[in-house]
Amino acid sequence: MEWTQIKLYTATPAIEIVSGYLISHGLRGLMIEDAEDFNDFLEDTTVHWDYIDDELMKLKECETAIVFYIPDNLQGLEMLGGIRNGIEALRNEAPEIDFGRLAFESEQIKEEDWETAWKKYYHPVRIGKHLVVCPCWEECELDDGDIRVTLDPGMAFGTGTHETTRLCMQFLEEAITPDSSVLDIGTGSGILATTALLLGAESAVGVDIDELAVKIAQENADLNGVGDRIRLYCGDLTEQVNGTFDVICANIVADVLIRLSQTVTRFMRPDTILIVSGIIEDRFGDVTAAMEQAGLRITGKKQENDWVSLQLCLA
Repeated sequence: MEWTQIKLYTATPAIEIVSGYLISHGLRGLMIEDAEDFNDFLEDTTVHWDYIDDELMKLKECETAIVFYIPDNLQGLEMLGGIRNGIEALRNEAPEIDFGRLAFESEQIKEEDWETAWKKYYHPVRIGKHLVVCPCWEECELDDGDIRVTLDPGMAFGTGTHETTRLCMQFLEEAITPDSSVLDIGTGSGILATTALLLGAESAVGVDIDELAVKIAQENADLNGVGDRIRLYCGDLTEQVNGTFDVICANIVADVLIRLSQTVTRFMRPDTILIVSGIIEDRFGDVTAAMEQAGLRITGKKQENDWVSLQLCLA
């Protein structure tokens, strides 16, 4: 397998938070480049260094960065899309911390090539019993009863190839009824809200903190002929959305789901189905504990590789 090196520029005070964010997206083996840490290392008087390589000495003046690797395939692009989609939210969650630029650098994926990079890998994918996600630039064969979800992901998270999205879509296929009202938290490309509408939901609301994601979500809803039944908002969930819903889905990451557990119940009725995904297996216990503490009860669980998705209701 080929790999792509990604360098995420940040600042020294934010290393721990940003690293935790990357780990919550399933990344391992992070490498830190930090001038402050390296200079502390050089000034350590307990060790005498006769020689330090010139390449290593460049760290004395480097911009703080976290280096990680993603597979050079669609799965890697999907993972990177999810990371990019929510990285700026870290500033809002800890405004007192200097996060630096939070800019990405890759030798193999230039910023201007990001949207077209999908086309190298992205092909129709079958999910659940009758869902077929198909990129807008390809044709796909459908069996009787199949539902085509046409997608142009652009720079937003959600193509249907990542385990977290697939698990959510499988739950939606089981949960949606013709009169369902749906709330999609962290809508990304809009794939879950659009899927719910194609499955027969009456209406959908999508919310995301990324303005570009909201734009892409509307475009994808329009591509599928359901744009008139979706309302999309950019910003904080509690400030943008009112009312209760029949089905709520949130495909985010563990830490955000834990915080969400304290507010999501205000949008729920006794019969509301809550679907959460983006839970790396190592954080399953943390998420379930938070959900149960918030008065929620697990009614279903799906897992694919290291990723877990849950279905819950009010206890």
